[in-house]
Amino acid sequence: MKRADIEALQLERLRRMVDYCYENVPFYHARLSQAGITSGNKIKALSDLQYIPFTTKEDIRDNYPFGLLAKPMKDIVRIHASSGTTGKPTVGVYTKQDIDNWSDYVARIVTAAGVTQEDIIQISFGYGLFTGALGLHFGLEKAGATVIPASSGNSEKQLMMLRDFGVTGLVATPSYALYLGELVQESGYPKEAYAKLRHGILGSEGCTEQMRGRIEETLGIRVTDNYGMTELTGPGVSGECEYRCGLHFAEDAFLPEIIDQETLEQKAPGEAGELVVTTLTREGMPVLRYRTKDITRLNYEPCRCGRTHVRMDKVMGRTDDMLIIKGVNVFPSQIESVLVATENVGPHYQLVVRKKNFMDNLEVKVELVDGSLLESFGELESLQRKIHDRLKSVLGLETRVTLVEPKSLERFQGKAKRVLDLRNQPEE
Repeated sequence: MKRADIEALQLERLRRMVDYCYENVPFYHARLSQAGITSGNKIKALSDLQYIPFTTKEDIRDNYPFGLLAKPMKDIVRIHASSGTTGKPTVGVYTKQDIDNWSDYVARIVTAAGVTQEDIIQISFGYGLFTGALGLHFGLEKAGATVIPASSGNSEKQLMMLRDFGVTGLVATPSYALYLGELVQESGYPKEAYAKLRHGILGSEGCTEQMRGRIEETLGIRVTDNYGMTELTGPGVSGECEYRCGLHFAEDAFLPEIIDQETLEQKAPGEAGELVVTTLTREGMPVLRYRTKDITRLNYEPCRCGRTHVRMDKVMGRTDDMLIIKGVNVFPSQIESVLVATENVGPHYQLVVRKKNFMDNLEVKVELVDGSLLESFGELESLQRKIHDRLKSVLGLETRVTLVEPKSLERFQGKAKRVLDLRNQPEE
């Protein structure tokens, strides 16, 4: 679609969605009334989006479990929820139309990534309340691919299916794909046993370009990134095409904007900031101006692939993942990019934050590729100093680098837990 046609459709759907929320969700009725907003009196152009109050994760949790429903429960056919590792889980509910739309959005992103009816895709996400597995499952089937619902865990069986079923694509978290790549190299099977693998449809956690390169090298696949979250529906909000120059947004269903996370003012196209998204078609649990806490930027130029929907950059970090160490903003992705690009250390790492003498201290634990280096003090010291200096250059602060034995750090089948924050514990 031409940009003018996209924006006309978005405005029509935004006005309808504001009315829908006002009439069907008590929470939004109160919020919009307080702001003096109905679509008829305030939303005349897309720029009027700025007058709509934000929705936050805290709002969703405060209305747990079903306080934000816009439909009676008899019209709800599916319930999903986030892991809820901190506080109550984030609940998502879906009508039949929501499920059908969702599978359309996912079918778009996997098709853009190159998946066809000829592909056999193994889903190694955990099935359950998590949106990733069933979201990708329905979308891949709608795109015509053959789906293997392997779920997570039992890695030896995962490798067996990759070999025996002629799997051409893998759905997993980047950290689990990396782990499977290590197992493939150690399996004793010739590389040809996994030769049919070509797609890596990875998500649920961040993946730097350096990490992506390592996964592609170990598994012999081409990795594409996709984006979504329970609050917005799940995967399918955006995804990369073959050119991998940004994630194409489903703009007819999700209206994105970028704000300054401090001033909350909208930023100009091309400027980095916090991604805010309004759902335009969701029936069961619509959200207006949801603050994702993800840092990215938007590019409105048409892509070489021919798609005209806006592209978002790979997420640079999350405001809630950001560590503030001695006044410096630190994203784990910055550290990962340094470690993955460094020889003799693996891509598995842990960040430990402690407080000593009332000052924050960051320790970076990273695995050696070759354990024999532990026997050479000179080489070990040289490698530590190299990593330390690179991290100081990127982060602008001192870190303590600890090199540990190969395979001594925990592997994750779901989202990797990289940060151990001990600042609230008594000082050692």
